[in-house]
Amino acid sequence: MIRVGIDLGGTKIAACALAEGGEELARSRVATPVGSYEGTIAAIATLVKSVEAEAGGDPGAAKVGIGFPGSVSPTTGLHRNANSTCLNGRDLVGDLSAMLGRAVRGANDANCLALSEALDGAAKDARVVFAVILGTGVGGGVVVDRRIVEGRNAIGGEWGHCPLPLSQSEDRARRPCYCGKFGCTEQFISGPALEADYQGRAGVSLPLCEIDAMARGGGDPHALATIDALCHRLADALASVVNILDPDAIVLGGGVSLIAAIYERVPELVRARVFADRFETPIIAAKFGDASGVRGAARLWDARA
Repeated sequence: MIRVGIDLGGTKIAACALAEGGEELARSRVATPVGSYEGTIAAIATLVKSVEAEAGGDPGAAKVGIGFPGSVSPTTGLHRNANSTCLNGRDLVGDLSAMLGRAVRGANDANCLALSEALDGAAKDARVVFAVILGTGVGGGVVVDRRIVEGRNAIGGEWGHCPLPLSQSEDRARRPCYCGKFGCTEQFISGPALEADYQGRAGVSLPLCEIDAMARGGGDPHALATIDALCHRLADALASVVNILDPDAIVLGGGVSLIAAIYERVPELVRARVFADRFETPIIAAKFGDASGVRGAARLWDARA
């Protein structure tokens, strides 16, 4: 049985087809029709049919899973909390299921990342996995015994919208979030937040990859300060997760997770912050990189939430 996964992002929609054992059979992606819910549903349906055919499956037979920003309200059954705001208030999974004429399973994109890495990725031998998306937004997902933990309110792992620990109250007040709150962790350690941090220090707008390169070169004090701030803030945020969940592995994905200084510095910084005499939890990059979320979406049929 072929499994098709969809990773719905703000700028792109990725799709893959996996064999039952997890081998990749086909992959494709298209740009997200920004701001258009109907266009997004149509694009997803076209992608599903395309990779299903490329993988050699019978039309309409593949099992389909989708990873998305935000979550589905247990009360209304409608989408909420997505930074792609055209999804909010809509029945994304139901509408996609109707268009495809088959059942569809869905989960938050960070939950899909966590599932992928727990099943056969960087944390495959860990019982409790906390996975992090550090990209345009910041998200988290929890998997225990190879099952997603969504929680009673379906917001399990959403640490990106917890206030950043230790940030000054006046600094929080200056950082409004699209979710309506202030001082969310996402507003400090996401890619756009780090680029804004550098611009505030240097007066120049640069992409994060260039900021990181200059910090590694050691010649730009503003770049060094921005990456230093990232490491300390990420350690603050992860220490709270460790104190509550104490996972066996922490897996990082998303564009910001490509910064090497995170793996060199953050474990020691977390160690100094947690309520324990030692900290041995590995902080590791996602094995499947930016394909992990879409693989996890395809595997939703192998591990029920």
